[in-house]
Amino acid sequence: MAESSSDGSDIGSGSSPVVKEELSTIDDLHLRDKNLLYENQDPADVVTMYLTVSTGNAAENTDHTWEEINTYSVYDYDEMGVDRYQVAGLIQVGDENGPVAGELGYGQSAPNCTVQIRGQTSSSQPQKNYKISVKDNKGEWNGQTTIALNKHQTDGLRFRNKMAYDLMAGIDEMMGLRTTFVHLYVKDTTAGGSGKFEDYGLYTQVEQLNKTALKTHGLDKNGHLYKINLFEFYRYEDVIKMADDPDYDLEAFEERLEIKGDDDHTKLIQMLEAVNDYSRPAEEVLEEYFDIENLAYWMAFHILTGNRDTQSRNVYIYSPLNSNKWYFYSWDNDGMLKRGEYTLANRSDGLGWEDGVSNYWGNALFQRALKTETFRQALDAAVEDLKAYLSPERINAMAEEYSAIIKPYLYRMPDVQYAPLTETEYDAIVSGLNAEIQANYDSYYESYLKPMPFYIDTPRVQDGKMVYTWNSAYDFNSETITYTFELATDYTFSNPLIKQEGLLIPDVKGDTLPAGQYFIRVTAENTSGYQQYAFDYYVIDSGKVYGTKCFYVLEDGSIVEDVYVEG
Repeated sequence: MAESSSDGSDIGSGSSPVVKEELSTIDDLHLRDKNLLYENQDPADVVTMYLTVSTGNAAENTDHTWEEINTYSVYDYDEMGVDRYQVAGLIQVGDENGPVAGELGYGQSAPNCTVQIRGQTSSSQPQKNYKISVKDNKGEWNGQTTIALNKHQTDGLRFRNKMAYDLMAGIDEMMGLRTTFVHLYVKDTTAGGSGKFEDYGLYTQVEQLNKTALKTHGLDKNGHLYKINLFEFYRYEDVIKMADDPDYDLEAFEERLEIKGDDDHTKLIQMLEAVNDYSRPAEEVLEEYFDIENLAYWMAFHILTGNRDTQSRNVYIYSPLNSNKWYFYSWDNDGMLKRGEYTLANRSDGLGWEDGVSNYWGNALFQRALKTETFRQALDAAVEDLKAYLSPERINAMAEEYSAIIKPYLYRMPDVQYAPLTETEYDAIVSGLNAEIQANYDSYYESYLKPMPFYIDTPRVQDGKMVYTWNSAYDFNSETITYTFELATDYTFSNPLIKQEGLLIPDVKGDTLPAGQYFIRVTAENTSGYQQYAFDYYVIDSGKVYGTKCFYVLEDGSIVEDVYVEG
């Protein structure tokens, strides 16, 4: 490499000046993960951890027993109106022979952490997930002081979340997190405990996305970071407020967005106001506030892997302190590649609007993005690129490697008690995973041909008549859309009280109804014959009844909508 003089010319190389690349602004850069973090990470590794739990003190909320920790769910704590119980813990890392010198907790006997359950709906499962928080100055493991251990009991294969992050590590356009399998032993010294190490089976550990992780991955630890919980990028003026607003309610705020970074919400509010300002072109808003490449690859990955529960949660948004751009970070991916498992369980999930782009239509940001040709082109390009990356050969090889690790743990105590699949079923689903990418790819392009889903309004009484209305459906090809409306007393609609077809206007009137339970189903159809259900669904044991709203007429004639609450 030639030396360069102060005026930019090459010294001793002749006469040509050195060509210097113009520095970009921070908003012109595409954030990239640190590939070095993953170079020495073997996806087949199983880390052994030893956890000794003891009753601590009331000041730290650790004056509880291990039995209590494993008895109560998040919903129990909400009902009791108390914070999640904790116990004191000593976490040690080693191998199957015991703790290993040089690893976290080696040679220690006093507690170095606190332990509590983690998760929301998963906290109701018989096997709990744990959050282990290492105390200040008590060490760290793999650069982390928060160790989250997950059973993923709703995932019959128990490796989908880890597989997702291992795949992301090879995708430059996505930001990932480190993950590994963990074999956990627990010694319970609290009241009623055995005082001996007991085998708790296999867990998956995923790096917690917090300020420490941001710094580790070469990002701005002082940036803005939010974990999305049932948030669809509407303005939510009643909840999303500045922290110094007299009406600011932190608990209500965090029901939508958990604050994991800077708590100055100015930039967040500016972005939300822009997203919901329909006088501004969507292209302009996307360009100013989002990295389109990152958003397109994030959405393409979840469409191709069929990870449907990503419309309004299971994602973080991050923005560096001095940047206007927001980036998407995936979280909780154990719902991906699940078509085979749903079919085996006779579940109807995946038969409605949750395939393809329609899955994201109820989100204000995603809908505005999908209505722009520029974003759809970026999404198409990302889908094609990832389709090649997520090849059958790659998916097969990874699935076989993971299953060889998982099965010896899953089909012995204690995990075998809660395994939802037989070994034969397990092997059959693993062998079919590679075909799901193609199925999701086909559904992606087909979804553009269908009308987009819409919401059914709660019925009302007006001028002595029942009035049924719903939102208009959208068609990417601007085709004419007609609707079929049905009203029945059961969700099968075998004997509808009303059925009207070929409706051009989303409005139906009928006689008032006696007290009871009722169901509405609305289906949209375009000129090409493609149909779409409403967003609304009714939940039964076998899954979701799509396009269906349940409501009740009470004895006093008032009408209430049936609302499904998870958990």
